[in-house]
Amino acid sequence: MASIYLIIQTKKSPAAIYLRLRDGRNLDIKSKTNFHIDPINWDDKEQRPTKKALKDINIANLNTDLATLKNDLLKEYNSSKGKKIIDAQWLKDFINPKQESIKHTNKLVDYIDTFIEFKKSDVKNSTVKKCNVIKNLLLRYQEHTNSVLNIRDIDATFKLDFEKYCIKVGYAPNTTSRNIRFIKTFCRHAKANGVETHYQLDSIKAKYHKVDNIYLDEKEIEAIENIKNNDLTEGLENARDWLLISCFCGQRVSDFLRFDKSMIRYEKNKSGDLKPLIEFTQVKTGKIMTIPLHSKIIEILKKYDGDFPRKISDQRYNDHIKNVCEKAKINKPTPGVKFDKLTKKKVKKDYEKWELVSSHIGRRSFATNNYGKIPTSFLMYITGHTTEAMFLTYIGKSNKDIAMELTNYF
Repeated sequence: MASIYLIIQTKKSPAAIYLRLRDGRNLDIKSKTNFHIDPINWDDKEQRPTKKALKDINIANLNTDLATLKNDLLKEYNSSKGKKIIDAQWLKDFINPKQESIKHTNKLVDYIDTFIEFKKSDVKNSTVKKCNVIKNLLLRYQEHTNSVLNIRDIDATFKLDFEKYCIKVGYAPNTTSRNIRFIKTFCRHAKANGVETHYQLDSIKAKYHKVDNIYLDEKEIEAIENIKNNDLTEGLENARDWLLISCFCGQRVSDFLRFDKSMIRYEKNKSGDLKPLIEFTQVKTGKIMTIPLHSKIIEILKKYDGDFPRKISDQRYNDHIKNVCEKAKINKPTPGVKFDKLTKKKVKKDYEKWELVSSHIGRRSFATNNYGKIPTSFLMYITGHTTEAMFLTYIGKSNKDIAMELTNYF
């Protein structure tokens, strides 16, 4: 019976991880993989990263990749035995298969097109657009540095230099972090297709940065509710109602602006009372969602004979709700960032709060205003955040904020 071993052969870091395949006395072959690890994080006996090291998400991902590699090798060996010559070259070809159909796989910008081709049937159009945006950013970066990026060039030095460039040309820190995570995804995909990557790839970290989270508090939402209809045009009144709906449903603009009465159904709760629910498929994630409709939303629907307000484009909605919030006198000086059309740069300073309002504000307002009132797990279900850490970052809660809330229990 075949046995597969994972070994390292040096105490120097980074150490290459080798695969050894044995089957009785007739087969004993070994080849270097594309994976590396610091020897202090390796358990020779268990042939895997140490339990302590697995607390690091990058090493945990490495452990998963190694387990997958062993499993795939065993399947390939069993299907090839007796049909192919099983030797060291066979093992090398398994680890780094020839990719004749992929052109220029060593160049990062070119590989993005390959990545899109592989993934286009599995991801949303918005993801493909992001990939192309990052591709164009990398082209500008290459022009700036007078260089051509190979996939194996993506290391800690690249990360630092790329961050400096992005800050210089006006990208927000979190946008830059997101782009770096995408670049790592491209490289990992290339690695799975046999393209050489830098040993530092998995150790590159792109953290979220705390930002000024703009949201509407409950008094401001009430002020929006209380705007007299005579003070609003028909278009602004329609946008105002959509804004209120977003503040009470917690969904992305790509989802709630598609709501219509056909999505609503009534179900009995434990008390036997009929409660309105709305079911829809999220555009970004493709996830089917069922959430309760807030009583405030039901009141708005009565204005429209049980339906939602008139449909409106994302851009028109974004423009209108600024005017709505200005009408509601939401003008408290608030730090924020706006794009200056004259200088073509983003300017950070204090603005009247209504100027900083955008189509995303309803979702964040819902999450922030209900934090501590509704169990966090329920809020995360509605907003779609997969981890509590992501959710707390989203609403701008720091460790100090959480610690102060915990004092209520001590």
